[in-house]
Amino acid sequence: PFKRGTVGAARSGNPNSANSQFFICLEDASHLNGNYTVWGQVTEGMQLVDRIKKGAGANGQVFNPDKIIKMQLASDAR
Repeated sequence: PFKRGTVGAARSGNPNSANSQFFICLEDASHLNGNYTVWGQVTEGMQLVDRIKKGAGANGQVFNPDKIIKMQLASDAR
């Protein structure tokens, strides 16, 4: 389920368009369940995610956006 800290695959209206973009939920978002793919969860540093510049334009567009300089992805997949 999409909840605070969930990392999901961003896409256009086409369900098969998700590729390299992602989003992090800042709050629970159950309306996304079944429509987008969850592929991760922020496990530490959510207070830093909360400080990232938020979009206000169309589609959440941000002008002069902040950048994630370092991010690590850990998997328990075998």
